[in-house]
Amino acid sequence: MSTLRNKVQLIGNVGQDPVITNLDGGKRVARITLATNEHYKNKDGERVTNTEWHTVIGWGKLADIIEGFVAKGKEIAIEGKLTSRSYEDKEGNKRYVTEVIASEILLLGGSTSEE
Repeated sequence: MSTLRNKVQLIGNVGQDPVITNLDGGKRVARITLATNEHYKNKDGERVTNTEWHTVIGWGKLADIIEGFVAKGKEIAIEGKLTSRSYEDKEGNKRYVTEVIASEILLLGGSTSEE
């Protein structure tokens, strides 16, 4: 059960092309946004779609895979863990961020974007 303490699994569509950053020491990090949709019917029986946006981070070899195979609109599945951090913006305001640190990625069907 200890492996279930901080585990996230998401299937969704990539919102924009990945941003790849090369850090000192040769480390690489990829950042993508992932949209997940929930569908339900409201009290009037109308179908409603609720979209949640998630920031997903991939390090090292995972960043290489994301760079090579992931693009805007691509449907992917990811597994990882939630992390939270804070920082100060340019105006000195404290900001809080929750991200998914991916440990695995699975490339699914095609793209939903019109190309």
